[in-house]
Amino acid sequence: MRVLVTGLSTYWGGRAAHELEQRPDVEVVVGVDTRDPRIQLERTEFVRTDSTYSILARIVNAAQIDTILHTHLIVDSTRASSRRLHEINVIGTMSLLAAAGASGSPVRKVVLKSSGLVYGAAKSDPYFFREDMNRTSAPSTNVERSLLEVEAFLRDFADDSPHVNVTLLRFANVLGDDLDTPFALALRRPVVPEVLGFDPRVQFVHEDDVVGALMYATNNDVPGVYNVAAEGWLSRDELRALVGRKVQPSVGPEVMERALRRLFSAGLVDVPPSEVPYLVHPWVVAIDRLKAEGWNPQHTNEETVLACLRGREPTSAWKAAVAAAGGATLATTGLVVAALLRRRRRRSGETSTQS
Repeated sequence: MRVLVTGLSTYWGGRAAHELEQRPDVEVVVGVDTRDPRIQLERTEFVRTDSTYSILARIVNAAQIDTILHTHLIVDSTRASSRRLHEINVIGTMSLLAAAGASGSPVRKVVLKSSGLVYGAAKSDPYFFREDMNRTSAPSTNVERSLLEVEAFLRDFADDSPHVNVTLLRFANVLGDDLDTPFALALRRPVVPEVLGFDPRVQFVHEDDVVGALMYATNNDVPGVYNVAAEGWLSRDELRALVGRKVQPSVGPEVMERALRRLFSAGLVDVPPSEVPYLVHPWVVAIDRLKAEGWNPQHTNEETVLACLRGREPTSAWKAAVAAAGGATLATTGLVVAALLRRRRRRSGETSTQS
């Protein structure tokens, strides 16, 4: 195999390249990114590109790449502006698919790492999502819109290029020892936000199972769309018991969103207000399709949460923000929420008096 890995400087690109290097049947590994790799790699050739992969066709032909592993899709709305999100996710994927589908291209397999965020989060959602189901609500974030656009391009590419084996993997919320996603950071805080009146089911996938699924799709011909997650899900009470920390006093979705908007703008929390629907109606995915192909998760939801809790301590940037604020992380959320509730009560009282 001669494999090209996108996003080599990212966590996923670096791990994928490292795994591929261990395989004797992989002759060439080429990694592309706008920045140097952050881990030591033994036999991966690094090529610096722009974020749109405009020179990818030349790389593919020069190295005679037969497999493309596209790990570089941004799924965290806190990590990029809307312009950069579109540039990397949409334009970058279009360039990649153009290189793979060009006349005379040696590419015979494309594996793309996506997210279950394409399903959205809404009250009308089914009990769990299968791969052939559509989301029940319009996309509400730039990440969701970009991922849906990417998947549309991939479907068209698969239809137009039947000689290329195309695999799309949609991952649940990823946790692990080494990841600092907004969800992971929130779980590690002394106080965890909770929305009044909702008992959502949550589902995760361990970081090692992410790499395992990417490698499985790279090693085997499994065309199509597949959900990737741990078996089953956790209730709010089960998650609370695992976390073992004090929960944020419950407030309604509107108050929570307003509080997060203020705190996120001030850099005091990692959870943006756009995540509130996922605190209220998080999606759960069925994984029986990929299991039928021979892949199985190696970690449960419980094990994945515990691995996250064993992870790194809050970053120095977070500690600096807390010190500057003169308070403790999400405990600050409680102060803002309380202020908003007091304001609401005052307004209700004024309305009653006027009535």
